[in-house]
Amino acid sequence: MAKAAQAKSDEDIAKLSFEDALEELEGIVRQLEDGTIKLDQAIGAYERGAKLKAHCERKLTEAKSKVEKISLGPEGAEGTEPADIG
Repeated sequence: MAKAAQAKSDEDIAKLSFEDALEELEGIVRQLEDGTIKLDQAIGAYERGAKLKAHCERKLTEAKSKVEKISLGPEGAEGTEPADIG
């Protein structure tokens, strides 16, 4: 039963946009910093936060790979090449 709930949670995270995942992660961080939740809830929140963080990192990596910059070749021909972002 716990595995089914875990898989559902992972699927829910995978469907989130970067912005929605980041917003939820920020809320979890605030809760953990405030110390207003019980220990077992804090552990669950931390675990979800770690998954949200990984999801956000994947989304950023995907976006980085899609970003391209326009370049001019020696003959003036336009082309694209991966952007050097990081």
